[in-house]
Amino acid sequence: MEAQKHAVQRIFGERSSFYTQSVVHKDPEVLARVIKLAAPKLDWSALDVATGTGHTALALAPLVANVTCIDITPQMLEEAENLARKLGISNMRLCRGDIHSLPFADGVFDLVTCRRAAHHFSDITRALREIGRVLKIGGRLVIDDRSVPEDDFVDSCMNMLDNLHDESHVREYRPSEWQHLLESSGCTVDVIQPYTKHLPLTSLTANVSLENTQRIRSIVDGLKCDQRKAMNVVEKDGEVHLNHWFIMLSAHH
Repeated sequence: MEAQKHAVQRIFGERSSFYTQSVVHKDPEVLARVIKLAAPKLDWSALDVATGTGHTALALAPLVANVTCIDITPQMLEEAENLARKLGISNMRLCRGDIHSLPFADGVFDLVTCRRAAHHFSDITRALREIGRVLKIGGRLVIDDRSVPEDDFVDSCMNMLDNLHDESHVREYRPSEWQHLLESSGCTVDVIQPYTKHLPLTSLTANVSLENTQRIRSIVDGLKCDQRKAMNVVEKDGEVHLNHWFIMLSAHH
């Protein structure tokens, strides 16, 4: 777990400014869907775990009493603090810490959000138990993350590609896995919404070493016809595109 933690801190520390401007992480459509599922109230206390540069927390802040942002990477928190200052957000509290051992008392948050981060958690079961611990009874959890469909080849291939894209990657889970994980952590699942985006191959090779970039391209180039179809690999405007799978989940404690 410690090795994974250090990998996350190193990689995201190096890429923190990228995530501040990331079109994917700022995506207003996806953020709006997260907010809709969260259905926040003005008297709520919210927690955004693995907040990164704070895009989800910043979207929540005007809609709740306060939002606490926690991340293990100090550079990410610095970027989040700068964004909050520029936007005039004053009800955000930044906290450095680990999802696997949250520094909060039991049952203190009405809402916990986690966006594009769970596939980095070294112990997803422990992380979800910690989230359940800090949620109030009846409190809501909303997760948006990378995912894979219920297909063995796509599961294996996409996880391999994402590990090459980001060596702190642990696993992208299938919808059926998420159902089991959440129920096992004591949550009742309300919504499971898989979705896909058809993205250029450069979305996997950006900010990646030359060696890993070559391996990513080699894997995609070597796909057989049926495998290319499963991954929806097509060329558009002279550039290779392929599917990326995501999932949005809502549950209550």
